[in-house]
Amino acid sequence: MTTPGSPSTAAAVPATFFRGRRVRPDAGPAGGKPRWLKVRAPGSEGYRRLKRLMAELSLHTVCEEANCPNIGECWHHGTATFMILGGVCTRACAYCNVEHGQPGPVDEAEPTRIANAVRTLDLEYVVITSVDRDDLADGGASAFAQTITATRALSPHCRIETLIPDFSGRAASLDTVLTAAPDVLNHNIETVARLYRQARPGGKYTRALELLQRAHRARPEAPTKSGLMVGLGETWDELLETLTDLRQVECDILTIGQYLRPSPAHLTVDRYYHPDEFAALKQEALRLGFGHVESGPLVRSSYHAHEQTEAFSAAQALGARLGR
Repeated sequence: MTTPGSPSTAAAVPATFFRGRRVRPDAGPAGGKPRWLKVRAPGSEGYRRLKRLMAELSLHTVCEEANCPNIGECWHHGTATFMILGGVCTRACAYCNVEHGQPGPVDEAEPTRIANAVRTLDLEYVVITSVDRDDLADGGASAFAQTITATRALSPHCRIETLIPDFSGRAASLDTVLTAAPDVLNHNIETVARLYRQARPGGKYTRALELLQRAHRARPEAPTKSGLMVGLGETWDELLETLTDLRQVECDILTIGQYLRPSPAHLTVDRYYHPDEFAALKQEALRLGFGHVESGPLVRSSYHAHEQTEAFSAAQALGARLGR
């Protein structure tokens, strides 16, 4: 007979998982979220209209899959970030709410459906991202190119930003996306180098930097962009080192936001940064030479993406007039 607490009894107890990830026993900061992280629950007519359209066209958005706190505001204004190649990711980043597992086959009709959605919404700016698809030979790069091409064919006025994975370092995959000429090439660094193994075990800090550098050198006329989370246990000096690393590869646009734990299966929040700290990080980034910086507790990579790009373009034009 097995006694309670013996190894065989423990092995018989099923592990608890959430969206493909094992639940963690650790807890976050005491006292709950600070007031500046509280947002109103979505429910406007604009939000409901966009939600219906996404369901009708069988489209995924990172807004929903990543549990973005800004979904109510963005969808109310008719903007969304489309997530191609399904809703299941081959990687299990410890901060991300997207489901981890074995993805299904590629939907060849998806680029056309997204193009139709962009035209129906009459969008002037769209962000296209994806799950990681390490099961595909090109990491999904051809799907990005096809979606860009299809969207431009129906909405030539629409500017297109791509938020891409690292394609496991495949230069040919990055070239495939760049040949389709997105207006902005975004790849998030996410966190500091020391925390990569813990937070992003399928990625590499140096590989993310190399991707941004290759993109800038291949198409210097198109801005590159990256995003950084805070609150995972990094130090201030590590954040400044990461900002410096991004500028050394000539990254143009930067977003900095607070990490929020999606579920008990994800990394805990080490601490919540005060809005004043985000303001200080923005000043440091601008001092280093970023063309535009969005920094705040609820800032996400695609939050106000249109305005970010417009602000960067305006800053570049002003710099050119001043001879900088």
